[in-house]
Amino acid sequence: MVDYIIAGGGPAGCVLANRLSEDPTVSVLLLEAGGLDRHFLFHMPAGFAKMTKGIASWGWSTVPQRHMQDRVLWYTQAKVIGGGSSINAQLYTRGNRADYDEWAGEHGCSGWSYEEVLPYFKRAEDNQSFVNDYHAYGGPLGVSNPLAMLPICDAFFRAAQELGIPYNHDFNGAVQDGIGPYQLTQKNGRRSSASVAYLNPIRDRKNLTVASGANVLRVVVEKGRAVGVEYALEGSGQKLVARADREVIVTAGAIGSPRLLMLSGIGPADHLRSVGIEPVHDLPGVGSNLQDHLDLFVIAECTGDHTYDNYAKLHRTAWAGLQYLLFKRGPAASSLFETGGFWYADKTARSPDIQFHLGQGSGIEAGVAKMSNPGVTLNSAFLRPRSRGTVRLASADPAAMPLIDPNYWEDPYDRRMSIEGLKLAREIVRQKALEPFVMREVLPGPDRMTDEDLFHYGCANAKTDHHPAGTCKMGVDPMAVVAPDLTVHGLPGLRVCDSSVMPRVNSSNTNAPTIMIAEKAADHIRGRAMLPKVTLNRQAAAARSAVPQEVSA
Repeated sequence: MVDYIIAGGGPAGCVLANRLSEDPTVSVLLLEAGGLDRHFLFHMPAGFAKMTKGIASWGWSTVPQRHMQDRVLWYTQAKVIGGGSSINAQLYTRGNRADYDEWAGEHGCSGWSYEEVLPYFKRAEDNQSFVNDYHAYGGPLGVSNPLAMLPICDAFFRAAQELGIPYNHDFNGAVQDGIGPYQLTQKNGRRSSASVAYLNPIRDRKNLTVASGANVLRVVVEKGRAVGVEYALEGSGQKLVARADREVIVTAGAIGSPRLLMLSGIGPADHLRSVGIEPVHDLPGVGSNLQDHLDLFVIAECTGDHTYDNYAKLHRTAWAGLQYLLFKRGPAASSLFETGGFWYADKTARSPDIQFHLGQGSGIEAGVAKMSNPGVTLNSAFLRPRSRGTVRLASADPAAMPLIDPNYWEDPYDRRMSIEGLKLAREIVRQKALEPFVMREVLPGPDRMTDEDLFHYGCANAKTDHHPAGTCKMGVDPMAVVAPDLTVHGLPGLRVCDSSVMPRVNSSNTNAPTIMIAEKAADHIRGRAMLPKVTLNRQAAAARSAVPQEVSA
């Protein structure tokens, strides 16, 4: 018997394991289905390019996307301690302040406005560059500026400014709008995953047990209360039961958390019966409200060796490895997507609705035509989709892949805005500042110019940005799964804490917000949720109102 069981060792699970075990009078058990992050690729920033192609992944894919000509998309979900924070591109972005104000105002999530969550972002942060109203240092999570930007990145900044998009040195500051370098979850040239930041420093706590290779099969419910979990240790075939005296906390991610709840009989009763699971707690919102950022990209051939493509050659790979080992510099210290920004596809949008990522190479994306010279990639993702999808079970077998349906482009607005974002990316690549670096556009290619052409290109080439959210949403409406304190509606002893609780996906990458959610959840669990400590100054509001709302032609 322990006090708290945390089911899932992703970003939120690592944060909660740290914060809850700060109290030496409680015991904490963290269960993670994947293995430990011992391989060097987990810690070398450039290793992420290998990760999203299958290493440390569940190997899942979507169901055919009926609004994208039945395309099936590879859907990487991490299977390793640290979860997505151990395999992602390390971008530290929080989204827009309006995202959180919408959570609090429109979705009934009291306590989750921007000013109320900002102290938790700051508590997590060990920022190597910024200390101000928006940033802090001394927290567990290393946040730093890129170490390995190439000259083509500066040209990209100038090209965007030629198009009317301003430069922004801090997307998490007073304004999100603009183009510039991303801050990264890195410290001293190494990835700062949630495992490294939150778990490694506290491994010797006697009141914390971390079990890897422990696949949680179901939440155990007795007399209307969650009392523990059943799990299987990898390779043993043995099923074990762990009991929690206080709470079970599900932190398995936006796909894994609703999947685990449904396997436990917690979810939409009709669906559960259809796959042979007897409902324990009818909760219709479990697995609904799935949102994700769909990514389209431009790939151009360069005029010379301006990106990291040629480091795939053996002798240059060896040199890059030596640079990294000796100096923590060079290509291996790059996340490969270190620069980008936020702008508008819909000129009437309340805040930026497109996110750009400049990839310092072309082989990063699968299925790219071979080029004689190195290439460069510019991704564009639509940030506020109106389409809603589902996570469902294919069967009652815990080993079966879930039915993941992001339902991309169900709403025609999403399709239009995605295409507008792709057009913006093409325009940036064509600007004068990039002429010395870019020879020609390869994808989508000069033969694809109409919206219909770009729709077909998107159906064939779009990918997920790996930002699923919303499937156990927080709120007070009939489809809400958890309350604002993240307790599951109508089922004592159980909370959910990860990106699945977002009522609406934030307007950026999801790692930093997930860590913030867990920081705040820890205080809810301990009965000391923080009140806002910061009243943002008037200069921030003035800066926001001064940002242009139209894209120059």
